[in-house]
Amino acid sequence: MELDLENPLTCVEEEQYDTVSALFDSESDHMASQIFLRSFHAESLRREAIALILQAQYSCNLDNFISYLAVNYVDRFISKKEVPEEKPWILRLLVISCLSLAAKMKKIDFSYSDFQRDEGFIFDAQRIQRMELLILSTLNWRMRSITPFSFVYFFISLFELKDPALTKALKDRATELIFKARDEIKLLEYKPSIIAASALLCASYELFPLQFSSFKAAISSCEYINQVRDTNVT
Repeated sequence: MELDLENPLTCVEEEQYDTVSALFDSESDHMASQIFLRSFHAESLRREAIALILQAQYSCNLDNFISYLAVNYVDRFISKKEVPEEKPWILRLLVISCLSLAAKMKKIDFSYSDFQRDEGFIFDAQRIQRMELLILSTLNWRMRSITPFSFVYFFISLFELKDPALTKALKDRATELIFKARDEIKLLEYKPSIIAASALLCASYELFPLQFSSFKAAISSCEYINQVRDTNVT
């Protein structure tokens, strides 16, 4: 079954057990290590990796959600495994493998050769598959990533909007903001739920300024958000 980033805990063999509490309880397992955030080398690697992922997105016409999922895999991997500076080809292999895994999760074809067409060297399928296995084991096979998109509909439901067109406009703008925020490493300090709530508040302020206060109050009073705040403080 294709991975739905908005509902990552549901799979074909199961009932929808993704109670909201399950998402909040599990989101920390899908975040990069906090030690990683303090490393200049890691920040440099991440910047280069994102540039490669965006290059692949445009050259191979990939879905935005595939590139976002690939970035999540890269973040989590390089926060746990060292990528040597003196071997830049390893980062390229990592990016290709993360894109391949993300495409598989989304049931989308991804051509290694298309992405590597203009490169001086090409990784064969066997080498990419070995890297995929290393990524899978490093991430404990948690590939159905919980991201900010997993929480968007929940927070929107708190706003009690009656017009489907307004709901769609709010969701689309929040989604756009989440995509744009992907490049900022400092945001990795915050849990996906916090990023989702923040994006929706920014979007609601832009689109419905007169209702912003009530939207903010709805999110601020959410029990799950208060639990996340308490966790971040400790």
